[in-house]
Amino acid sequence: MSVNRHFFQRLRPGPCAGLLLAGLFSVSALAQNTPTPRTPDAASAARASVPAERDIGQWLNRLHEASRRRAYMGTFVVTVGSEMAASKIWHVCDGTRQVERIETLTGTPRTTLRMNDEVMTFEPGSRTVWVEKRDAFRLFPDFLNTPANHIADHYVARGVKTDRIAGFEADVVDFSPKDQHRFGYRIWSEKKTGLVIKLQTIDASQNVLEQVAFTELEFNAPLSVDGLARHMNQTEGYQVQPVVTHRVNPEQQGWSLKGDVLGFSPAHCHSRSDAQSAAQAPMQCVFTDGMASVSLFVEPFDPKKHVRDKMLASGATHSVALRVGKHWVTAMGEAPPATLRQLAAAVESRP
Repeated sequence: MSVNRHFFQRLRPGPCAGLLLAGLFSVSALAQNTPTPRTPDAASAARASVPAERDIGQWLNRLHEASRRRAYMGTFVVTVGSEMAASKIWHVCDGTRQVERIETLTGTPRTTLRMNDEVMTFEPGSRTVWVEKRDAFRLFPDFLNTPANHIADHYVARGVKTDRIAGFEADVVDFSPKDQHRFGYRIWSEKKTGLVIKLQTIDASQNVLEQVAFTELEFNAPLSVDGLARHMNQTEGYQVQPVVTHRVNPEQQGWSLKGDVLGFSPAHCHSRSDAQSAAQAPMQCVFTDGMASVSLFVEPFDPKKHVRDKMLASGATHSVALRVGKHWVTAMGEAPPATLRQLAAAVESRP
């Protein structure tokens, strides 16, 4: 998966949906209890430097709702170590339909168009359009689709300061994990709208593993759902390639998936239909704790291809692959290697 495509899926605002019950706490006591007298202007500046207090559900709801009412366009940059990728985005939502266009500005030219869960990826070099349904495309954060909404069991949220990104004032919020099984996130939420305009993934040592940030952003852009969606019909000169997946029941495929391993609950499982038989079709199961997602890929063991257990890492994305009976299991996602290994070991093949 390309660097920019992977990270933007996490940055992507939530789907067009209704509000959760949420309220606001009082302004931070840090600005209220300082004994040194201040002029009104100085006191206002001190209060503005600390985000309003919210619990984790209120912060998540604010981030989720940010894209529901506004159209925007901008340029965002993804940074992983010394690697950098940039893309342009156009986004609009009319309350029921969410449409986006994402165009790469670095690397291989590619344009991705999405309307709700229908995704089309145009590759000018090969003159190919890939068409697919993508349930987990609406990420970050995807907390409304989290089983039983257990995010607060695994993370705590705290507003730490305000900052200025792409010319906009933003509340900086830390989503810190309660255990060592997951990474933390630092999010810059545009002060007026709540839109995520910068995001960092942070490990246990407070190292930044990945960063996504807007460098240019325009709110209330002159965009329309129909105008952006019209681009999805412009396939002349391209070979249209559907990517067909089917929801599968792991138990019917001979697998037992332990639920709620380390707080990661199973969301859904798919297999692709281009394999010669159902037994040979790789199965992908997505687990989530509401903030991070992990995929388990299960395929028949091939001694020529699957030589030994292995681990790979790119920014916050790690992968662990190991043999389970007659199958090869790969766990990949935004989690520490030890977590991925436990998730992969939780997959059991029934005789």
